[in-house]
Amino acid sequence: MRIAVALRKVIGLANAQAEAIGFAALDRVGLKDKARAYPNELSGGQQQRVAIARAIALEPKIILFDEPTSALDPELVGSVLAVMRDLQASGMTMVVVSHEMRFAREAAHRVVFMEDGLVCDEGPPAKIFGPDANPRARKFLAGIAR
Repeated sequence: MRIAVALRKVIGLANAQAEAIGFAALDRVGLKDKARAYPNELSGGQQQRVAIARAIALEPKIILFDEPTSALDPELVGSVLAVMRDLQASGMTMVVVSHEMRFAREAAHRVVFMEDGLVCDEGPPAKIFGPDANPRARKFLAGIAR
């Protein structure tokens, strides 16, 4: 199982223990039945969820996501966001770069709106998505709501 490689090589766990943790991580993202599948046998959404399982198997304190749904078919986006919502609900700290504004509004504790590498606005979702948002953020959000 490829998810167990880092557990064996980096952490030094025995094969059986690494495999058990790998299976548990795959089960958490809904893919325990795909433990022996090759990447070309998985959909894009499944590949993303395997990547998340690989990360959570190492029990990090924080996970960084850079556009985790950008290359996915719209039907697959929901499965990846569902896993991320589950992580958020379990207390996982996540830094997410995304254009998924509905997800940001629902799951974030803090939103940072950036343009050209500069922070235009930041704060709780109620501020960023509300009438007190920076005019540039409001314009962006109005443009994608159409």
